[in-house]
Amino acid sequence: MPLVKSIPLFTFMLAILNGMIFAQPLHPEFSPDAKLLTVVLTSGAQLTFTLSDVLILLGVAALYIEIFKATRSGTESIVDHLFSMVVFVVFLVEFLIFKPAGTLLFLTMTVMSLLDVVAGFTVTISTSRRDIGRS
Repeated sequence: MPLVKSIPLFTFMLAILNGMIFAQPLHPEFSPDAKLLTVVLTSGAQLTFTLSDVLILLGVAALYIEIFKATRSGTESIVDHLFSMVVFVVFLVEFLIFKPAGTLLFLTMTVMSLLDVVAGFTVTISTSRRDIGRS
């Protein structure tokens, strides 16, 4: 069970983005620019959400959860960091090499994945220093 908790949420974001990339030629409605929802604000302004916007918002939520997960200590934290690093490398390689992944949406998710890795290590090191200082 601890192994399942160590799976980074960005793994699912990567799967969703790859699904969009591969499904787009057959289903144009999976375009990142596809409009999903329009909300009229009290000011009268219209806020239109695209698929890309929703995925970025989900990425921000995933980043928050991943940083919260980094506060755990123990072996599962090390495995979590390892998996996060692998997911970041996959994001980066796809962004640089795979032409359909060369979009601003994919770059944003790659940077979020990098922040997950860096923040995870930073939080873990800070937490470890505090624990060592108490001993």
